[in-house]
Amino acid sequence: MTTLTPVATRSQATPLTSSAIKSILRKPTTVLGRRSREEDGESSDGLPGSSPAKKRKTVMFNDKLNMIKEFGGKTLDDAKREVKQALEGHARGDDEDYDGLKEIFCPSPKRTIVEEEDADAPQPQDLQVYVVALTSHAPLLDRSCSGLIRAVLNCTWLDRDDVFARAYIQLLAALSAKVYFRQQALSMMVDKFTETRSSTVEVVPGFPPVDSETKKERLHLGLKYLLELYADARPMILDIVTHNFPHTEESKTRHMEYIDHLLRLKVDKLDLERDIMELILSRLVKLDVEMTLDLENDDDETTRAVLRQLEASNAKSDDEDDDAMSDADSDDEDEEESDEQTRRILLLKSKLETMDAILDLLFSIYDPVFADPDSPEALATFEDLLTDFVNVILPHLKSRHTQYLLFKFAMKSNRLMEMFIGTLFNIAFQSTRAPVVKQAAVAYLASFTARGARVQSDQVQLIAQTFLDYIDHYRNTHTSCRGPDIRRYGQYYAYFQGLLYIFCFRWRDLIDRDEVPASFDWDDPASFLGQDLPWMKGLRQRLQVNIASKLNPLKCCSPIIVDEFARLSHHLRLIYIYPQIEKNKTIHLSQFFTSSYATGGALRDSGFEFDHENWTHIEACFPFDPFQLPVAKRWLDLDKNYVEWRSIAMLEKGGDDDSDSDDEDDDDVSEDGMGEIGDASDYESDEEVEAGGVEHDDESTDEERDDGYHGSFRRI
Repeated sequence: MTTLTPVATRSQATPLTSSAIKSILRKPTTVLGRRSREEDGESSDGLPGSSPAKKRKTVMFNDKLNMIKEFGGKTLDDAKREVKQALEGHARGDDEDYDGLKEIFCPSPKRTIVEEEDADAPQPQDLQVYVVALTSHAPLLDRSCSGLIRAVLNCTWLDRDDVFARAYIQLLAALSAKVYFRQQALSMMVDKFTETRSSTVEVVPGFPPVDSETKKERLHLGLKYLLELYADARPMILDIVTHNFPHTEESKTRHMEYIDHLLRLKVDKLDLERDIMELILSRLVKLDVEMTLDLENDDDETTRAVLRQLEASNAKSDDEDDDAMSDADSDDEDEEESDEQTRRILLLKSKLETMDAILDLLFSIYDPVFADPDSPEALATFEDLLTDFVNVILPHLKSRHTQYLLFKFAMKSNRLMEMFIGTLFNIAFQSTRAPVVKQAAVAYLASFTARGARVQSDQVQLIAQTFLDYIDHYRNTHTSCRGPDIRRYGQYYAYFQGLLYIFCFRWRDLIDRDEVPASFDWDDPASFLGQDLPWMKGLRQRLQVNIASKLNPLKCCSPIIVDEFARLSHHLRLIYIYPQIEKNKTIHLSQFFTSSYATGGALRDSGFEFDHENWTHIEACFPFDPFQLPVAKRWLDLDKNYVEWRSIAMLEKGGDDDSDSDDEDDDDVSEDGMGEIGDASDYESDEEVEAGGVEHDDESTDEERDDGYHGSFRRI
C-alpha cells in the first residue's frame, strides 16, 4: 500500500499524453471585453482567443509550460504515481488510497486539525501538484469515481492564486471530456454566481486574500474555456443558468449578483447574448406580474405601506436593506397577525426594489445603443427587443413596468415608433394568434397611442380610423348576433374599448384642426366646451351605429372607461350615450350565455355567477398606466414622452353627478328605456354642461387623479 506522503524530489518531470485538452497554464489574460487575437498575443497554448487553425483534438501536456515540477516538497512525478495507484486500487475495490486522495481535495475538519500537527501530511500548497497529476489521469475516471469528482468540485479554487486557478480550469476541462462530468462542472461554476460577492472573505492558508472581482474573472475564464472546447456545453449552460435563477422572494443583492454574472457570460460567449437577455427579461416579467397580482389582492393600506417603506429605503445601501430584511424575518417569527402583515409589507418592498434595480440596469445597458436611434445597431437592437416583447412580455397583460423598455426607445424616433405600432397591428390581425394575445396587442396599441406624447395627431387619427374600420367590419360580419356576449365577441369589445380609451386621452387629436376657428386655445381644453367641433370624418356616425347595434359594446366595456367617455363626449358635443347606459342596467347577460348551452358552445354550468363583472366586462387594463418604480423612472423623460391624465377644469367645477342630467332627459327616453343615440348637442344646453361632471376633491392633483383613473387595476 502506498501512502500519499512526500518522497524524494526529482529535477524534472516527464512529459505525458493527456486527453483532448489544451494547456491554459500561460500568463493570465482578461476575458472581459472583446479583443482581437493579435492583441491577445496567444497562439496554441489553449487560452480562450487562440487561433482556431491551431486547435488540435489531442494535445501534449508540457510540464515546462505548466511550470509545476515541485510544490511544497511534492514532485509532479510522485503525485502522478500516487494518483494513478489510487485510481487503479479503487477499480480493484481497494479504496484506502482513493479515500486519501478525496481528502486532499476536500479535507474534513477533523483531518485539517490533525494536519496542523503533522508536518508530513499533504499541505494546502500541495494541492496544486495533485490537480495537475489528476488532470493527466482524467481518462481513468468514470462514474464509479463520483465521490472523487464531488471532492474535486467542492475544492476551494477561486480563493487561491492565478496559477492554481488556471491549473484547476485545465482539470475541469479534462473531466468535462465525459458528458456526465461536464454537466457537474458547469453546475458547480454557476453555483458560484451568488458566492463571489460574499461579505466575508474566505482565506486559504498559504494564499493572500482574493477580492471579488478577481474571483469573477477566474470563474468566467473557466466558463469561457469550457464553452469553447465543447459545443454541447452551450445548451447545458443555458439550462443550468435558467434553473438556478434566483426565486422572486430572494433578495435584490442576490438577483443583481446573479444577473451580473449572466451579463459577463454574455460577453464571454457572444452567441449566448440573445438567450441570456431573454432569460433576464422573462424573469423580470415574472416578478412584475407577481407584484401586480400581490398588490391587487392586498388592501389599499398595505399598498400605501409598501410605498412608504420603498421611499424610506431609497437612501439605504443594498447591504443595509438585506440586513433589515433578515432581521425583520427573525424578529417576526413568533409575532401575531400584525407582525405577519409587517413581514408581508417588507417582502413586497423587497420585490419592488429588486424589480426596480433590474429594470434600471436594463435601461443603462440599452440606452447607449439608442444614442443614434436610426443607426443600424439601434434598429437591430430594437428588433431584438420587439422579438422579446412578443415572446415574453405580450402574453402577460398583468405586466406593469417591463414594457416601458419598448415605450422609452420607441419614443426615440418615428421609425422605431412605427416598428412598434406595426408589430402590434400585425399581431392583432393575425388569425393564428390566440384571442387573448390579440386582445393584449389591442390594449397595447390603445395605451401606447393614448400615453405616447410623441405620437403625432395624424398617427392618432390613423390608428383610431383603423379601430373604427375593424369594429364596422366585425359588426357587418356578425349580423346574427342576438346580444352582447364577451366570450364570443371579445375581440370586438377590445377594439371598441381601446377606441374609447384613446378618445379620453387624445380627443383633441381627433378634431380636424383645419376646420377649427383660430379663437380656440389648444392649450386650454375648457375653450372647446359647448362648441360644435369638426370631428374626424365618420367618428360620430360610426360610433352611433356600433353603440346602437345588438353587439351593445357599452354593456361589455369597462364601466370606468364607459363613464369617462360618456362624460367627455357629452360635454364636447360628440355623442350622448346616457340613455343607452341606463337601458344596459336592465340587461342581464346571463340570458345570452344560457342560450349558448343548447348549441354546446359554452362552458357547462359549474356554479359560476355570469353576472359578475369578471365575466361580463373587458378588464380596464392598459399596459402604459403610470410608471411607479422610483429608481428606473429616471430614464423615461416622462415630462416629454408621456401623456398624464388631465381633467378639464370647467368640468371639475361641476358638483352634480351625471345621473342628475340623465333625469332631466327622461322625456327623450322611450317607454322601453331605450333613448335615441345621437349628437350630444341634441340633449344638452349650456346649463347642463355646467351641471355635468364627476365630483372630485378640489385639493386632489392631476397626478392623483391619473393614479386613480382605473379602479379595477391596483396602482403600485
